[in-house]
Amino acid sequence: MQKVWIYLENGTFLEANSFGAKGTSVGEIVFNTSLTGYQEITTDPSYAGQFITFTMPEIGIVGVNDDDMESSSVHCKGIIVRAYNKNHSNYRAQNDLASLLEKNNTLGICDIDTRYLTKMLRDEGAMMMIASTEISSKEELATKLKNSPRIEDINYIEQVSTKEAYIHKFGAWDHVNKDYNKAVMSDKKIVVIDFGVKRNILNELVETGLEVEVVPSSFKAEDLIERFNKKEIGGIFLSNGPGDPLTLTKELDEVKKLLKEEIPMFAICLGHQLLSIAHGYDTYKLKFGQHGGNHPVGNVNNVVEITAQNHNYNVPDNIIEIAEITHKNLFDNTIEGVKYNNKEVFSVQHHPEASPGPHESKYIFNEFSKIVK
Repeated sequence: MQKVWIYLENGTFLEANSFGAKGTSVGEIVFNTSLTGYQEITTDPSYAGQFITFTMPEIGIVGVNDDDMESSSVHCKGIIVRAYNKNHSNYRAQNDLASLLEKNNTLGICDIDTRYLTKMLRDEGAMMMIASTEISSKEELATKLKNSPRIEDINYIEQVSTKEAYIHKFGAWDHVNKDYNKAVMSDKKIVVIDFGVKRNILNELVETGLEVEVVPSSFKAEDLIERFNKKEIGGIFLSNGPGDPLTLTKELDEVKKLLKEEIPMFAICLGHQLLSIAHGYDTYKLKFGQHGGNHPVGNVNNVVEITAQNHNYNVPDNIIEIAEITHKNLFDNTIEGVKYNNKEVFSVQHHPEASPGPHESKYIFNEFSKIVK
C-alpha cells in the first residue's frame, strides 16, 4: 500500500492508504449501504464516473470471481472502504479485489473514516472529488478538480454501452450446478437497448423465456419499429446506465420515436428516467441518491418489497398526469415505478434483478414477458 490524498469540492482534504491502481482520478463521490456484493457493485456500469463509499466496514473478505462480474470490467472511478482485506477466504474466490481494481486501472482507498464521509454526503449531498497517489498538495488537487469536467458534463453511456449487437443466451445462475449456461426455452425475441446494462438483468429476461438481443445506445428507432412491424421482435427494454439522463439528447430523440408506436416497453433505472423525460416530464437530481440493497418500496397492491437501488436522479411527482404510480420508496416517498396510461409501457426505478440484493421484485420481469408473449 501507499499513501493517497483526497480533496472534495467542499474543501475537505484527507490522507489515506491505497490499494489497486495508482494514479489520479476525478469523479463524484456517493455512498452505498449494501452489506454484501462489493464485486457486483464495483462492476455495475451505472457507477461510471463515481467513487463508491461502502458503509460496510470490511471489504475484500470473499475475494472476486468471474461469475459475479456484472459487466466485462470495473467502471467506477474508485472505491472507498474502511478496512480492506487482501487475504480473502471463500471457496469461490479466484483472486483478490485489489488485483481486479489494478487490472482495470481503478483506485482503491482504505484506512479512512467512511462513517465520517457518509454523514458528510448525507448532510451536504453528493459532490465531486479527486484522489491521487501522485499529488499530495491540497492546492494542486483543488486546482485540478476545479478544472476537470463534472460528471453531468460527460456522456458515460458512450463508454459503457456495447459497440455491436449480440444475443445474450444465458439464464439466471444455477447455484446448485454452478452454471450460467443452462437451457432456457425462448419463444419471443426482445431488444435490449444497452445504456450500461447489468448482466443479471439480461439473465432474468432470458429466464422468463425471452430471446434477448442487445443493441448499442446508438440505436435507430426506425430500425426497431420496422422489425416490430414485421413481427421480428415483440418488445423493447431500456436498460440502466450512468450519468444525468437530461444530457442524453440523441438517445431521447430516438426513445420519443419509439413511444409513437404501440410497442411493449419495459425500463429500469436510467431507462425509467428516459421514458419520463421523453413523455415531457424532466427528472431532478436527488441530494445524495439512493444506493444500497435495503430500500423498502410499496407497490400498487400495498405489498412492501425490499429492493436494490442505484440512482442519483428521479422522475417528478406530476408524472401522475399521464401514468399510474405502481411503486413508491418508503424511505422518502419518491416514485419508484409507473405504468403509462393507454400503453403497454412501464418502468421501475429500483433494480428487480438485484445482484446484489433481495429478490422480491423479480416478478416484474415475468410481467413484461407475459405482455410481450
